[in-house]
Amino acid sequence: MKKLVLILALVVSFISCNTTSKTTNSTKETVQKSQDTVRIANDSIEYEIIIFEPGFNSWLETRAKPEGYYTQSYLESRNQMFVTEWNIRVNQPSRYSPNLYEMRINYSPHIDYGYEVNYKLYNYFIFFQLHYRQQLSSFIPRI
Repeated sequence: MKKLVLILALVVSFISCNTTSKTTNSTKETVQKSQDTVRIANDSIEYEIIIFEPGFNSWLETRAKPEGYYTQSYLESRNQMFVTEWNIRVNQPSRYSPNLYEMRINYSPHIDYGYEVNYKLYNYFIFFQLHYRQQLSSFIPRI
């Protein structure tokens, strides 16, 4: 009888430990997903960029060049080139994966989006090219 109670107590303790572990993993996943959303908005110009890409936010913080490293004109010229190629690929779903190129990007060279938007958009393109092994221009993406 004592052995049965001991075995039952061990089984209950294993089950309770295992349940706690699963809850912790779900919490970590939720935190990770919320941290991987980058929102850039400017109400005065009425634009918004929302990037839902797992791993981008941590990549931006750890591997990207710091803000101020590039000039705004450099970022604008590269972004214009990347956006043009991106939109070409969006319009050719039979040639390029529609899972990678889902939506057009409306980026006008005549609008001053500011440094932060250009910086994050540029770094997203670099992240995208490195992560998915795509090349959006004749320049090889590097950090």
